Amino acid sequence: MTLACAFALCPQPLVVGVASLLAQGVPGKPIIVSLPPDKPKSELSGLADVLLGSLGLTGVIVLAAVLLGAVMAGVMFWVRSRQD
Repeated sequence: MTLACAFALCPQPLVVGVASLLAQGVPGKPIIVSLPPDKPKSELSGLADVLLGSLGLTGVIVLAAVLLGAVMAGVMFWVRSRQD
């Protein structure tokens, strides 16, 4: 559809668009939302969180290695006892 056809079908498209914008009105009062400020975190508390998190992950890995070692030792002991 060309621009000439659009104007031929609706002779006042621009006037209708401007009128709808003006009919919306202006809001009365602005809405103001206040958020409470966050407590400032010290540099050391962030470092402590990182260290505790890494120690937790390391603990899980060490525990898994110890359990796997115990299982392997048990399997090796069982296999050697069956060879005689």
